[in-house]
Formats: sequence, C-alpha cells, structure tokens
Amino acid sequence: MKIGKINSLSIVNSAYASVLKHIDTPPKQLFIAGSFPAERRPTVAIVGSRKPTPYGIEVTHRLAYALARSGVVIVSGLAFGIDAVAHKAALEAGGTTIAVLAGGLHKIYPASHTSLAEDIIKKGGALISEHELGVEAHKYHFLARNRLVSGIADAVIVTEATDRSGTFSTVAHAISQNKEVFAVPGPVTSLLSAGPNRLIQQGAHVALEAKDILEVIAPHITHLQTQLPLGDTPLEAKIIELIHEGVRNVDELQKHAKVDASEFLQTLTLMELKGMIRNSGANTWTL
Repeated sequence: MKIGKINSLSIVNSAYASVLKHIDTPPKQLFIAGSFPAERRPTVAIVGSRKPTPYGIEVTHRLAYALARSGVVIVSGLAFGIDAVAHKAALEAGGTTIAVLAGGLHKIYPASHTSLAEDIIKKGGALISEHELGVEAHKYHFLARNRLVSGIADAVIVTEATDRSGTFSTVAHAISQNKEVFAVPGPVTSLLSAGPNRLIQQGAHVALEAKDILEVIAPHITHLQTQLPLGDTPLEAKIIELIHEGVRNVDELQKHAKVDASEFLQTLTLMELKGMIRNSGANTWTL
C-alpha cells in the first residue's frame, strides 16, 4: 500500500477541518494520509447504495464530476457502489476528493479499493480517520464515521438508497448538524429510488444537476460549465447532442448520426480519449 506518511492533526488548528468542531462528539484528533485543501472550499458528501443501478451510477458520476470540475471537494466513505463512483468521478474531473474511513489508516477497507485510495492521495486528496493506526473497523465504527462524512461537508447528496438504507444514518447526522440535504429523484418503481424520493417528500432539496447544489451552498461559483461541450467536428457535436437528448445505445447513436460504422466508432474512440464522453457499459455512452 502506497499512501505515504500518516499524520495526526487537531481539528482546531486545521483551516479545512475546523468545521468538525461544531458537530456532536467531535473527534479529538484526525489521522490523515495525503492533504486537505489549504483553505476551506465548498464541500459535498455523496452517499448511497453499495449496489446501485446503472441509473444511480450515471447520476452520481455526473454530479460528482461536474461539482469537482467547479472546485467543490467531494467526500465519501470509499465503500462499494455510490461512494466509489463519486470518488472516481472527482478524480476523473481533476478535482479533490476525501475518503473518510471507519478504521485506522493502516488498512484500507475494502481492500479492493486500495488502488483507489492511492489515487486519491496521488491526485491531491486525503484519507482520514478518527482512529489510531491498528484500530480495526467494526460495525459501530461505520455508523460513527457517518457523522464525520456529513460533518466535514456543507451538504449531503443521496443519489440512490432504499427506504431502510444505512445511508440515512449520514442524513440524520446532516440534519442534526444543520447541513443541507439533497436527493436525486428516481422512478417510483425502483426500490433504490425510494429513499431519495422519500427525502424529497420530507423537504430535501431536489438535485437534478450540479447547478442545483451550487446555488444553495456556493452561489459565488459562476464558472460551472452549463453549456454542452461543442465537439471538434460536426459529428462529435451531433453525438454530444444525441447523448444529451437521451440517446445512449451505440446502435441508436449511429443510426441517428447517419454515418457509416467505421467513421462512427473511430469518432467515439477519439471522443472518449479526449474526455468528452465515457463508456457506461452495456453498449451505452454518456457525457
């Protein structure tokens, strides 16, 4: 594991983490691998299911990517599912992300996310924990950890979760900490949209795009890209337009673009390399 030196710091003396002074049972100290931003920046926690649907993966990636591109710090818990998608999207956007671990930083949990943890540090982010090295993560540590996930953020975004998800532990902490809560609406037939839909019924902000979050927590940020990328060629512009309109399947995209398969697939490959679009699996593409 290559996460570098692990330091301890007092939240009182941290320009970024001093916000944790105001939560219930603030940590006596934090252990950190990597580094916090030098100054406090708008920060959001993105949380949700460990087994998201393709819809949940897509909306999580979109929100995290756009917010990170705007300079917002993305916080999550390094878990499977929504957490990992949020961290990865922030890194892809060239942004900063922070992972809050439930146990000591001597061990990455889950172990399969060790490379992700290393990337977070390599690209200017941090892994943090309130526990000393050697402390193993137990079930009750994860619930306690959630108060730090919400506490270090200005807002919590729930993208997908069942009505009885552990995600609501983080939401409960956010509410008690007077943090903003956002939820992504989803199909009423989807069990994983039941949680966010219920939160919206109860008064959570609706999160359809990054702008919705920024208008509440960081209205001073004006450089969010609200326009679609233009594309370097007419075909690239057409593909971007089609994906934005909801055409995602590669065969449907080619059909609407009205070009031969060779030119179309070559253009898709170039657009992916340039970061304009990404392969979301199952023969589909997204922005």
